[in-house]
Amino acid sequence: MIFLFTIIVLALIFDYINGFHDAAISIATIVSTKVLTPFQAVLWAAIFNFAAFFIFKYWIGEFKIGNTIAHFVNRDFITLPVIFSGLIAAITWNLFTWWFGIPSSSSHTLLGGFVGAALAHAGGWAVHGKNVIDYSSVVPTFFFIVLAPLIGMFVALVITILIVNIFQKSNPYKAEGWFRRLQLLSSALLSLGHGGNDAQKVLGIIAAALVAHGDLDNIQQIPNWVPIACFSAIALGTMSGGWRIVKTMGSRITKVSPLEGVCAETAGAITLFITQSFGIPVSTTHTITGSIVGVGATKRMSAVRWGVTINLVWAWILTIPVSALLAAIVYWVVRMVG
Repeated sequence: MIFLFTIIVLALIFDYINGFHDAAISIATIVSTKVLTPFQAVLWAAIFNFAAFFIFKYWIGEFKIGNTIAHFVNRDFITLPVIFSGLIAAITWNLFTWWFGIPSSSSHTLLGGFVGAALAHAGGWAVHGKNVIDYSSVVPTFFFIVLAPLIGMFVALVITILIVNIFQKSNPYKAEGWFRRLQLLSSALLSLGHGGNDAQKVLGIIAAALVAHGDLDNIQQIPNWVPIACFSAIALGTMSGGWRIVKTMGSRITKVSPLEGVCAETAGAITLFITQSFGIPVSTTHTITGSIVGVGATKRMSAVRWGVTINLVWAWILTIPVSALLAAIVYWVVRMVG
């Protein structure tokens, strides 16, 4: 029971770290355009991170992404040490990338950690004719590592081109005033998508731990305190900010105006809502980065600092294998100590 409690605490710590690591996702553009101060921005984002709980609990009525995460690994190979090792690896990578201001994916470090620990536990990809990994959950997630930022970029391109053409004859001063107001709405939508996407991932991990411990038969039976705790933790983490990454997301990729901020945030929110409807956990970091790149590319290709973007892509490529290796090492240490 103590080990289960430790895992739940670690999961919520990861959720909190995810919040301040990903605070830049929701607030980078709105801070860089000076629509809100940093404190106002994180408070605004945190409110809508938590509000996502009510949307998924009482409006949509299910946590599809949480269910997907809980099934990354075949139930026969999910044990408490596997979950513990995956969480330690995910927390380590998240803190490492946060320290260096790299907006890596919390989703993919969690995926890599969970899968890496499970493979270390099972000793191979398949055991006794059973696959260790549930490919029906993992394969779509892998595809969307590439697809999510591309979708965000495409949607941002389309929205930006449409809005620029519609408002090209408007008074620039009045138009900017309107887009500064609209950025509050687009930022709120993005924060709803962020909270709904990322908090559910931790919900899925806790559900898997409760199933492994024998307290649940499936995720549908998860008690209300679990989603409330998960959405609260990510909201509190967002309020703590992630200023190292805000600088990268808000200005180093491309400079954004209020109009461009609205377009990038709206494109990111649309992409997140679409993927959530299919229960596909995507990287909110990758998604909004793709959207910002899309907005920058509408001005001219040189407006995007491709050197910075390529460095981010390398960090994304490394996230899953590094997290998997870290989790495997932690699992082997736990097994030796235990």
